[in-house]
Amino acid sequence: MKNGFLPRWTLKTEGIILPDERLPTGQTIVAGVQHVVAMFGSTALAPILMGFDPNVSIFFSGVATLLFFIIVGGRVPSYLGSSFAFIGPVLVATGATVGSPNPNIPIALGGIIAAGVLYALIGIIVQMAGYRWVEKLMPPVVTGAIVAAIGLVLAPIAINSASGITPDNAAGTSFARWISILTVLAVGFVAVYAPGIWRRLPVLLGGAGGYLAYYIGANVLGYGQAIDFTKIGEAAWFGLPHFQSPVFTVQGMSLIAPVAIILVAENLGHIKAISAMTGRNLDPYLGRAFMGDGVATIVSGAFGGTGMTTYAENMGVMSVTRIYSTLIFIVAAAIALLLGLSPKFGAFIATIPIPVLGGLSIVVFGLIAATAGRIWVENKVDFSNPRNLITVAVALVLGAGNFKLTLAGFTLDGIGTATFSAILLYHLLRGGDGREAAKAVQPAE
Repeated sequence: MKNGFLPRWTLKTEGIILPDERLPTGQTIVAGVQHVVAMFGSTALAPILMGFDPNVSIFFSGVATLLFFIIVGGRVPSYLGSSFAFIGPVLVATGATVGSPNPNIPIALGGIIAAGVLYALIGIIVQMAGYRWVEKLMPPVVTGAIVAAIGLVLAPIAINSASGITPDNAAGTSFARWISILTVLAVGFVAVYAPGIWRRLPVLLGGAGGYLAYYIGANVLGYGQAIDFTKIGEAAWFGLPHFQSPVFTVQGMSLIAPVAIILVAENLGHIKAISAMTGRNLDPYLGRAFMGDGVATIVSGAFGGTGMTTYAENMGVMSVTRIYSTLIFIVAAAIALLLGLSPKFGAFIATIPIPVLGGLSIVVFGLIAATAGRIWVENKVDFSNPRNLITVAVALVLGAGNFKLTLAGFTLDGIGTATFSAILLYHLLRGGDGREAAKAVQPAE
């Protein structure tokens, strides 16, 4: 990297394009559009599941990416979008249901800002004291347990949505379940069989397939409630999103603020992956990356947006294209800002049927849980050690059962209790490797 606050990007037209290099203008724009397509499925899905306005969240994903770019000095290639780690705590804190308008968004925003503040403070500490303590506090066995717990605590939410369960229909419908299954299959086929870069867009393309199936089944054949397109025609092409102000409550902040710990683990893994892909040591920028993500979450939450995080989808695009220039994220952010300023675009997003969202949720939440296995395998976590085994076992059950705990007026839901139990158990059970003792905690055959 060149000296100065920002790199001096050098022109390069072939081969690997590193963070401080750039493509010609036209190719940079095309690469930026590709990153918008990659982030779109998840960045639009997360706010819809929480009952937020997707236009606001997409708009602030652009703002967040620009803030991140500035705070890391243009050294770390990353796109920031809506974090799925907030879904469980937000739904619990607000009492909302998946895919329905959330009546208590201001309470969620107060909690999101609290998480952003905690995240930014962790970034400041890392910048001043180094990052090794983060790795010691949350080794792979702990981060994997936390990630798995996130996916498991969200599972009932996905199933209710996939079944078409609403306050007016507690049993759901068979039509909704079949649409969800078709959506899951569409996502799977795209992820496995789609050619080239399209394989990196399973949520977007699979969701489109589920949408089409629902339209045929409901609007054409009459098996379900038809999609209403009238609001799309009534909406303006351009206009400001519906911003909202936060309300700070003890319950909202105590439920949502602990998500910051999860974001630290997530961002740490992302930065390490980008370092491996680029051959650049980005560890010195970890503190600034945490601060960038934290500040972006604060700004987003202050106006009605979701919590933000670095996106694995966009890292996948970089891995495929081998284009790591940070300039392409300026383009992607600008396009996201324009999409967020289109009420017509938001009206179209609002027509996505709940069973389609349920099918996408099954895949996305399942992938979150399954990522834990990848973390454990890649880091060779030894499950013959009872310290590791008990740490993971307890965190998984607390997450899956959504175990809640109230202390001094602060309430933690399943994600929070799983997160802190994993960290505390791992460090409290410090000792020998206990390979023989591990047999005592193995289930009987």
